[in-house]
Amino acid sequence: MYKNQAHKLLTKLRRAPYWALLVLAGVLFVTSAFALRANNQKMLELRQAVFTADEQNGDIEGALRDLREHVYAHMNTDLAVGDNAIRPPIQLKYRYERLVEAEQAKLQATSNEDLYIAAQNYCEQQFPSGFSGSNRLPCIREYLDTHGGDAGEETVIPEDLYKFDFASPRWSPDLAGLTLLGGILSLIAFVVFALGEFVLRKQLRNN
Repeated sequence: MYKNQAHKLLTKLRRAPYWALLVLAGVLFVTSAFALRANNQKMLELRQAVFTADEQNGDIEGALRDLREHVYAHMNTDLAVGDNAIRPPIQLKYRYERLVEAEQAKLQATSNEDLYIAAQNYCEQQFPSGFSGSNRLPCIREYLDTHGGDAGEETVIPEDLYKFDFASPRWSPDLAGLTLLGGILSLIAFVVFALGEFVLRKQLRNN
């Protein structure tokens, strides 16, 4: 009885073209490989767009947004690959220079204002009297020339203003992720069918 049932099941397995699952898995894996490469190529294009916008002082925020949305939604879009890669991988050189320049200009303006006030106070003490302060003008010029060479404090720019990194998911429900998943499931199904046929053959030989 058991032998007849096993023989019937083996016959059905032989008729089932489960070998097609192996072909399907191969097609899906190849498609996934091309899709993964396309994901990475698109990331490289969007990353270059960020660097171009930075150099030309264009729409940096828009370019960063497009890059971030692509990386978050697709596999194989890591911005930096390898242990020796620059981290964080997005470092906007020109934005940093513009931020430093703006900060230094602001500090310089504040410093100049404070220096002029100090010169006025000093010269008022030196020349407390005089028509419209005319005697103080040479004093003020001399004070500014003498004290105007101070380099000031070092400019510090917060790193989150010019350094960025976005993490790519391990799996994503896009073409690359879905075909990869389909390939894995097809391969598992093929192995299950092949293993089932092998077990039935072995049991029939033993019985």
